[in-house]
Amino acid sequence: MEGVLLPVCPSPSSCSATPKPRIPIPLRSSFPSPLLHNRFFSQNAAFSLRNSLRTSTFALAQHEAPVLGKPDNNNNSSPYLPKIDKTGRFCSPRAARELALSIIYAACLEGMDPVRLFEKRMNARREAGYKFNEERLLEYNHMSFGGPPVTVGSDEEANELLRHIEEESAIEAEVLTAPPKLVYNKLILRFTKKLLVAVRDTWDSHVLVINKIAPQNWKNEPAAKILELSILHLAMSEMEVLETRHQIVINEAVDLAKRFCDGAAPRIINGCLRTFFRELELEASNNQV
Repeated sequence: MEGVLLPVCPSPSSCSATPKPRIPIPLRSSFPSPLLHNRFFSQNAAFSLRNSLRTSTFALAQHEAPVLGKPDNNNNSSPYLPKIDKTGRFCSPRAARELALSIIYAACLEGMDPVRLFEKRMNARREAGYKFNEERLLEYNHMSFGGPPVTVGSDEEANELLRHIEEESAIEAEVLTAPPKLVYNKLILRFTKKLLVAVRDTWDSHVLVINKIAPQNWKNEPAAKILELSILHLAMSEMEVLETRHQIVINEAVDLAKRFCDGAAPRIINGCLRTFFRELELEASNNQV
């Protein structure tokens, strides 16, 4: 997999004028995309910036994560709070899938085997004096989803929304760039590696499948759809190799698309994965005959 640095293009929506301040809630910065024939990006590849308020080329495991409403950290029963184990680390499978997705993306950019990149990050030395703020794990929200642009009535509202987005982004950047061993428990790290091994081992065969089931515009501009296609690779590999129930995998993939993608991506990913699962079932039934 050969990677190149992809330039950031301005979002057309950020240039449109409106009578009232229109604050687009960023749906996340683009990840680049794995619908690539021989695991490489063309030299003129570029991806569109989906975040009109902040720009980022999305370095390894660094997300943009705005939400409108802050979770109530005092309510331990809230379904939106992260799942933390007794060691103070993430223990949710959602966290493993999110980490795997960030590694797949970075592997595409850097032209590396995702498993090797994961191991490299696991074994990376910490900078002198580095200390991770564990309270950030309680503030991190795996279930923060983007949304359509929100119209606000005043500059004060716009500034408040911007401030909140920046706070959420800072939390996610700190959590997702921290050494994995400080953020995820051992079980989740093992699950993440299993996901990455599955993605690596099925990559070539799944590229052929995705070429059949993905929309033509995704295939025409794969560098603009790297995140969407990465989600497809991740989910297809989990269904086929790890044999996780397809309902769970599809729901998780759609949630990841809602969290990090824009437009019709969640609906399209849902349809692609259901088509893929039907083909898996058909193939299994034919093998039994």
